[in-house]
This record gives sequence, C-alpha cells and structure tokens, in this order.
Amino acid sequence: VSGLVIFAKTSKALTRMNEMFRNNEVKKKYWAIVKNRPPKDSDEITHYIVRNEKINKSIAWDRMKPNAKEAVLAYRIVAHSDKYYLLEIDLKTGRHHQIRCQLSKIGCPIKGDLKYGAERSNPDGGISLHARHIKFIHPVSKVEIDITAPVPDNNLWKTFEELAGSFSE
Repeated sequence: VSGLVIFAKTSKALTRMNEMFRNNEVKKKYWAIVKNRPPKDSDEITHYIVRNEKINKSIAWDRMKPNAKEAVLAYRIVAHSDKYYLLEIDLKTGRHHQIRCQLSKIGCPIKGDLKYGAERSNPDGGISLHARHIKFIHPVSKVEIDITAPVPDNNLWKTFEELAGSFSE
C-alpha cells in the first residue's frame, strides 16, 4: 500500500476531520492494479462485509449477514497493459480491507495481495493499492485542500501513470 496519509495536528482538528469522513465530506480516490478485467468498465458495487479479527480478513457477501456492514465503492478502468488493469476507486464507505475485499469478490484481486486471492506476491512484499488523491475543506482554516500523491517509483506504476494521463478524468 502506498500514497497519502492525513494527520491532524490537534485533537480539535482530529474530531472535525473524523466528522467530515463520517459525513462523506472528504473525497478520496485510490488506484489499484489488478490482473483480471472487471465485469464492467465502470460500476458502483455494494457488498456486506463481515470482519474476522482472528485472521485479520474481511469477507464480502452479496446479501446482508449477521454482523455485516454495508460497503460501497465505485470503480472505473483508467488504463490497461498486456497483463494488468489500473482501476480508480471512489470509496463511498470505509470498511476494514474494503477495497481489497470487494475487488477480490468481483474476481479482481489486487496485484500482490495474497490474502485476497492474488497468485503471487510483489517483489517488495506490498500490494498494488495506492491512496492517490484526497480533497476536503480544512476543518479550521476552511481552505480547500487538494492533494495528489506521486505513484511508487517502479516501472509498472510509472507506465500506468503515463497511460492514465493520456485519458481525461
């Protein structure tokens, strides 16, 4: 996993940021590299996720189950190579391992994510999931914050960044 992380400098800012996340006032975009083509070029998918803390894994179901939480994300194919697809993900809810779990459920495990069905690990041991972009109104100054994280420094990510740039968002 790579990309953006947001920190609050004060407890007051943290409280406000947490509220903004709960109210869906923070726009987040993730990039994921997957081996399999998703069923649709773009879609909004809903599953019901049950977290198993013993194995640190979440299971996605098509229908509500006991102790499940609704999980919603939208994705679109941004670019592709001979072997992989770059997906942009708009996370609507924030559940444990949500992106990993839901992409695996639709047959598209993230490259390197052995826990959720990838065939092999990445050389660095990580998974190809990148917190790409975040936009929100600063809780104290009220200034719009709009940040895009550079992709990891490897050939596949750099190639996808170039390919993504040739498509308009």
